Amino acid sequence: MSAHEQSITLARHAARAAADKLAEDIVALDVSERLALTDVFLIASAPTERQVNAIVDGIEEELLKQDLRPVRREGRSEGRWVLLDYADIVIHVQHAEDRVFYALERLWKDCPVVDLELGDDASAKATSAEDSEA
Repeated sequence: MSAHEQSITLARHAARAAADKLAEDIVALDVSERLALTDVFLIASAPTERQVNAIVDGIEEELLKQDLRPVRREGRSEGRWVLLDYADIVIHVQHAEDRVFYALERLWKDCPVVDLELGDDASAKATSAEDSEA
């Protein structure tokens, strides 16, 4: 079983919102085979706490247009690793240093990558992030 199409669509909307706020290395992983609680992890990063929070704001604004609110939000005050739980997808926006340290992609490397349809520039960034993890 793979992620539901609705979850993938939601992840794409969130990824576009993150990209609009200059998020780096945007990657989505289909974790539906491994976790019963959610379908997709969306991971993005930024070089500063301020930008992490701006990306989070952009994602929340975009998903609010679709009448979606996070079930849970953690880490907002620190701006280092913000988790937005929308039940079907869980969004991780991390400071670039924390992303390297915690290496979520490496922890979930057995999960398929979701095509976010962000275009060539964002795809190239995501590919370079995967290459540097290897």
